[in-house]
Amino acid sequence: MRGITLIYTAAFLTVYFSSCSSGKKVPVSAIQSNVMIPGVIIYQTTRDYSKNVPVILSEDKKSIASYPGVTDVYTSEKLAYPTALAKGFWLDNRGINQHVAFLSITYEEYAKLPQTPANEELFKMILDSSPLQSMYKGNARDSYTNIVKDLNKKIKKGDFSGFEKLK
Repeated sequence: MRGITLIYTAAFLTVYFSSCSSGKKVPVSAIQSNVMIPGVIIYQTTRDYSKNVPVILSEDKKSIASYPGVTDVYTSEKLAYPTALAKGFWLDNRGINQHVAFLSITYEEYAKLPQTPANEELFKMILDSSPLQSMYKGNARDSYTNIVKDLNKKIKKGDFSGFEKLK
């Protein structure tokens, strides 16, 4: 009896472990190449909103579709202010799109809040729901040698080839 149990156990374990194998090995480079890396966003606004917290509105601008938590206004432990570029352009460091609006509260004030305000409260803080003059989406950040210098060259030349115009 003990021998039969041992044979069944061995057979079960063989089937079990062979079924756990995924079979085909996928190289890490193939996985990495399928990862979507977002392109840089550069934009001009009607006024200087560089210190104001951005939120993303719904397409009809009647509600906030996305907003940062109070700890989400940081990048690498620094406040994620946009980077100033040539001719009044800004390089986004937060993750905005063409549906951006800016709140009346600054990054610094927002980061000091004890908790993230409710969506309705944030909607009441909207300073400008149509702040964009223009917006472009470019290549991924890592495709630039010196991102600020490279973007400024393109902006100064008015050369937005390779960019997608969002607004």
